Amino acid sequence: MKNTTVLISGASIAGPALAYWLSRSGHAVTVVERAPALRPGGQAVDFKGETHRVVLERMGILGEVRRRQTGGTDQTIVDADGRPLAVLPGAFTGGDVEILRGDLAALLYERTEEGCEYVFGDSITSLTDTAGGVHVTFERGAPRTFDLVVGADGIHSNVRRLAFGPESDHVRFLGYYYALADLDTGPGGGMYNEPGRMVALGGPKSPAFFVFASERLDYDRYDVERHKRILADAYRGMGWRVPELVARLPEARNLYLDSISQVRIGHYARGRVVLLGDAAYGNTLGGFGTGLAVVGAYVLAGELATAGGDHRTAFRAYEEAFRGYAKVARQGGAGSFLAPATRRGIRMRNRLFKSRFLLWSMLRMTDMFATDIELKDYPALTGTSTAT
Repeated sequence: MKNTTVLISGASIAGPALAYWLSRSGHAVTVVERAPALRPGGQAVDFKGETHRVVLERMGILGEVRRRQTGGTDQTIVDADGRPLAVLPGAFTGGDVEILRGDLAALLYERTEEGCEYVFGDSITSLTDTAGGVHVTFERGAPRTFDLVVGADGIHSNVRRLAFGPESDHVRFLGYYYALADLDTGPGGGMYNEPGRMVALGGPKSPAFFVFASERLDYDRYDVERHKRILADAYRGMGWRVPELVARLPEARNLYLDSISQVRIGHYARGRVVLLGDAAYGNTLGGFGTGLAVVGAYVLAGELATAGGDHRTAFRAYEEAFRGYAKVARQGGAGSFLAPATRRGIRMRNRLFKSRFLLWSMLRMTDMFATDIELKDYPALTGTSTAT
């Protein structure tokens, strides 16, 4: 097999999922991750429909995902006095099975740590694509050459920037930011809106979740103290339990702030470098990112195995098979749906969840998007010959 050494940037979901399949098909896989260790916790992510279920089954992790699931629960939308206005159904927010992002990352790492090399606390600084491989330099480690490099490092992908050009060429800001803060919020919960702002509390074990409209902000993505100040400024003067939350932001154990953005890129591959997951087709809070990452990892590994490691053929087949499926990531309304800009918009959004027909239609459309791919069987990965 050609192209047997593969460097994957990113150890969240897409990267370890691809590492799992590539190691099964005979590749030597190295995963580099900027963080010093796996990132725990984070928001709940979910899987929807038959296609997602089949890939998890073929990986042998569906049962464990279900065991670790958070059990997506209904979210009550409340007014400033905490009185219920509507219910956001768990089936809508949590798909068929929901799991914390950190728990899923840990599960995938457990399945790959023995067969793959993981390098934490390092990052790629340059990529030089040659006829015989990709010469890679790192912030800390010695330079190395790999047959292939995969950018599975999220919507702000370092690999995409190095191989395809600046983020501004490929990432579209959608006018909103979101944040997750680990705070002890006590029992109970709820989701509260004022125009352009939303906060949701899911109980003592769930992070506080914020979504707010904003002009583009200039800040260091790794400056957590600055993130806390941005969030405090954005939510100052809001009702319900928000003053309490704002006052306690300095004590947040973990806080993550990012834009709601969308990736638009012409091709997933350039030379020996290919993009996977949010780096290629991300849409923050779009609701399909985790499923796209896991299915995309299966398709990319399968096409590499089918092509005997011929990366040009494999990358073309991966894009042809996947671009139509990934079109769901081009939907961009998560921010305006969660934090409508006007009080009228908030009322209309709330009414949606009181209509069984409209809710059924939305769930039906979600299932249609989640299964809109002809999922091949790749015997080199699964050891079977049954198509789905």
